[in-house]
Amino acid sequence: MTATNIQIFDTTLRDGTQGEKISFSAEDKIRVAHKLDEFGFNYIEGGWPGSNPKDMEFFELAKRHSFSNAKIVAFGSTCRAGNTAEEDANLCALVEAETPAVSIFGKSWLLHVEKALKISAQDNLKIISDSVAFLKSHGKEVIYDAEHFFDGYKDNPGYALKTLKAAEDAGADVLVMCDTNGGTLTHEITQIVSEVREHTNTKLGIHAHNDCEVAVANSLAAVAAGCEHVQGTINGYGERCGNANLCSVVPNLQLKQSYSCIPDEKMEQLSSLSHFVSELANVSPDIRQPYVGRSAFAHKGGVHVSAVMKNEQTYEHVVPEKVGNRRRVLVSDLSGKSNVYYKTDELGIQLDEHGDDAPQIVQKLKELENEGYQFEAAEASFELLVKKMTQPWEEYFSLEGLRVIVEKNVSGEARSEATIRLKVGDQIEHCAAEGSGPVHALDGAMRKALHKFFPEIVDMHLQDYKVRVLNEKDGTGARVRVLIDSNENGDSWGTVGVSENIIEASWQALSDSFSYFLMKQNEELLDTSTNKAS
Repeated sequence: MTATNIQIFDTTLRDGTQGEKISFSAEDKIRVAHKLDEFGFNYIEGGWPGSNPKDMEFFELAKRHSFSNAKIVAFGSTCRAGNTAEEDANLCALVEAETPAVSIFGKSWLLHVEKALKISAQDNLKIISDSVAFLKSHGKEVIYDAEHFFDGYKDNPGYALKTLKAAEDAGADVLVMCDTNGGTLTHEITQIVSEVREHTNTKLGIHAHNDCEVAVANSLAAVAAGCEHVQGTINGYGERCGNANLCSVVPNLQLKQSYSCIPDEKMEQLSSLSHFVSELANVSPDIRQPYVGRSAFAHKGGVHVSAVMKNEQTYEHVVPEKVGNRRRVLVSDLSGKSNVYYKTDELGIQLDEHGDDAPQIVQKLKELENEGYQFEAAEASFELLVKKMTQPWEEYFSLEGLRVIVEKNVSGEARSEATIRLKVGDQIEHCAAEGSGPVHALDGAMRKALHKFFPEIVDMHLQDYKVRVLNEKDGTGARVRVLIDSNENGDSWGTVGVSENIIEASWQALSDSFSYFLMKQNEELLDTSTNKAS
């Protein structure tokens, strides 16, 4: 059976940028537009030409770029009251943007017509009709966004329908019902869309906001009730609580139901698209986001992991790779032997060859997590722990002593200095370094002490540093957990330390980070030597 096609209209570059902390340069918007086009979306709404210099620059740039699948869309409103469509600056700017399609919004709710626009109900219908007709006369595909449609329909269904009919009669190609305030519930969407379907002949669309956290559900319900056009944003970015998240809408329609939104082979790019957009927006990805989040297929409970290892369908609703994600197994105080076996298999360690080590590792993990250690975000520390418990291990260095001094002078400047004594083999290195803070200074002192023996450490860098107080009621004597992310040529790893002393916790995490890096370097050398010998 042929799948029903659903048009996907992406408004990340317009409605998405109205979200708090979301911003793109004109060049960023062009890069995102190409990614959306490659993914297979039908429409990409680029902004409101004439409203701000950035959007004007985007449309000028877009004229010099070609897109294979998507139509670039300029956004605006119906003409102002008192203007003719031909004289309206907003509508003229839409024509001048030279996009093949335009989307314009008009009022559906009498509250807005009478209180915001301060015009008659009949005048509003004429504005809608004239605006759509003007754009059609210039050869544009017109997508009409009925703003506040569901609120307007609940208030006065007859008038809300008249606004849609005005756009339809003037030649609109799509009639989009907007839940602009995001307050409509799913059962209401189903009922209203079904009723509208009986009174219109034009393709219907849905534009849902997430103020009740049902924007995705409302979009799915609207499609089930007859909509063939869905608007939303990548990662659900948008004003207030955001828009319908296309990273959930698209796989829910295509993988779960008999609809076609994008080419099947593109679905595995969904996670990378989500992360690409969040990177350009300079917003941390939501790890718990369905389908594309880092935690979407992460398993922590021992019973879950044991079952997934036997059959992934037991605790996964789709195969992670279908959406470009991957399964992760976390190790924690909730872990069982299955978690440990899964993780050690990932690391290339065959626990079966080490007798009863798995129960001992599980027990050690539970003890450490009870003390405040957390290995979910510190997999490098976990790998070191397992290898030290299962293999012959010789430390790359050992601590003989360290001292950290923090002073503040009369001018208000703070100064940190770390002195460290490390033993490498039978040699002791005694070095000091200054830094912008005590951990920065400690990192610098360690590098000085180790560089003579391991010059390759110049390639690794501390990328992120987080501190969490574990038992706040103990005040300044509370235990803290330090998580450090390090990086070398794009490869990153996390380590952890716990102590009542923040410097000691930092030392643990830093020490693990350097040890992990040196271990990996040594393993690569061994692999290279083995390959040459063979």
